[in-house]
Amino acid sequence: MATVAALYRHPIKAIGREEVDEVDLIAGQTLPGDRLWAVAHEAAKLKDGEWNRCINFIRGASSPKLMAVTMRSDGDRLHLSHPDRPDLTIDPARDGDALVDWVRPLVDEGRAAPVALVPAPAARGLTDTAIPSISLASMASHEAVAARAALPFAVHRWRCNIFLDGLRAWEEFDWIGRTLRLGEAEAKVEARLDRCMATTVNTDTGERDVPTLEILKDFGHQDFAVALVVTKGGRLRTGDRVEVL
Repeated sequence: MATVAALYRHPIKAIGREEVDEVDLIAGQTLPGDRLWAVAHEAAKLKDGEWNRCINFIRGASSPKLMAVTMRSDGDRLHLSHPDRPDLTIDPARDGDALVDWVRPLVDEGRAAPVALVPAPAARGLTDTAIPSISLASMASHEAVAARAALPFAVHRWRCNIFLDGLRAWEEFDWIGRTLRLGEAEAKVEARLDRCMATTVNTDTGERDVPTLEILKDFGHQDFAVALVVTKGGRLRTGDRVEVL
């Protein structure tokens, strides 16, 4: 039996993460509170009020130090920490310039500089997929990759929303096109998610330390996790059962 092991949201794309105990999923929307903001860089070509591709924003794939940002929320306020930066507390709706200044030293030299904190369009976060998706991964798949790494590593480098216990490694890939019941909600499994260089980074230090992409290729692919689209809203909690319908 598959159960929810952990739930994560990432209020600012590529910058920090927050574990939650429960969330109210909404049909046709991304995970509430996930990727509501992103930091655009100076080379960005944004379409106002629309979903924009990840190449328009600073990312852990190109600036690995970003992966070591941690976060906790307190109402509208976000508290950010990093081993190389002083702690910062912001309200994203008002303090975008302060965040841009704070992350600037974490962006790799030669990369387009951060210029503005921008909001996601209504009803969806700035996920990497063009569809309003939620990412779901298996702890068994994570452990299969970790077993081939020279160093132990946390699940945080995958930056997924939902982690499940009780599956075989890569079993979630067999669910493409199927519908899942997740707690009180339901969602269709749309696609596998291919991974980028951000997953090679240690989320404590911001340094690349595990060749995750090469390990994935040894399994015959470069994918980790699947994308869900919520078809029926409802509450989802850690410990809830997940069933294939």
